[in-house]
Amino acid sequence: MKLSQLLELLHTTQDIQIYLPNGAMVPQHFHVTEVGHVTKSFIDCGGTVRKEDSISLQLWSATDYDHRLDPKKLTSILTATMSKLQLPDADIFVEFQGNTIEKYGLDHDGNRFLLTKTLTECLALDQCGLPSLKPKVIMKAIGSCAPGSGCC
Repeated sequence: MKLSQLLELLHTTQDIQIYLPNGAMVPQHFHVTEVGHVTKSFIDCGGTVRKEDSISLQLWSATDYDHRLDPKKLTSILTATMSKLQLPDADIFVEFQGNTIEKYGLDHDGNRFLLTKTLTECLALDQCGLPSLKPKVIMKAIGSCAPGSGCC
């Protein structure tokens, strides 16, 4: 989710509910302790120089059980940060304390916010020497497999 999408959703949201990938809800007394602009410069395994911009939101749950961050307050935090840091409309990732600081993507299912698993991937598959995967064919859909037809 991009920053502009989050701001748009906050305008139509009454209550901020955030769920972890395992279905557990982030405690509603969470704080946003940090909003950041993260620029990552790197070289992929194929030797291509790359740069990524993202927005980080760090969530923290303390013993302040009466704390509730409403959509209007979060919007004001994000708007102030946009102005002060000149934030781009970039993808958001969320940091939340689990066994260590865990990093998630952010999504919305129409009713609530979802923290999504992040995955690594090779950005230079055509250059790193891995064999390309052959498409899987369901034999039943083809009917029969004749020599030279390419299905076997």
